[in-house]
Amino acid sequence: MTEYYTVKRIDNSRLVRPMAPARLKDYGRRVAVGCAMAAFLLVYAWQHFECIRLRYEVQQLEAQRAESAEMNKRLHVQVSALTSAGRVDTIAHDEMGLTVHAPGEVVGSEGTAEPVLAQARLMAAQRQ
Repeated sequence: MTEYYTVKRIDNSRLVRPMAPARLKDYGRRVAVGCAMAAFLLVYAWQHFECIRLRYEVQQLEAQRAESAEMNKRLHVQVSALTSAGRVDTIAHDEMGLTVHAPGEVVGSEGTAEPVLAQARLMAAQRQ
């Protein structure tokens, strides 16, 4: 007697094995731990780069402060030079032609004071 073997092709591609609950919990734990580690690393990297950025900003502000202090010193020297009594006296003598009068010397003004005196007398008379 002859035996024949027939091969039946069975398509199992659509079949899905159910995952065991213990294995599913383990998978969930691993995903949670991985997410927590990734979040920790992201926060650490963010803080690290923010710290570096702040260091650069502080360094830049210190440089600006030093520059401002130097400019302040230069301006104080310039103001003291411009307001020195010797410089003001030199400008008064040379450029404006002003002179120092002797003590007790009376110097008349350049204009007549009559209109001013008349106006002052008129105002005094109106008050009385």
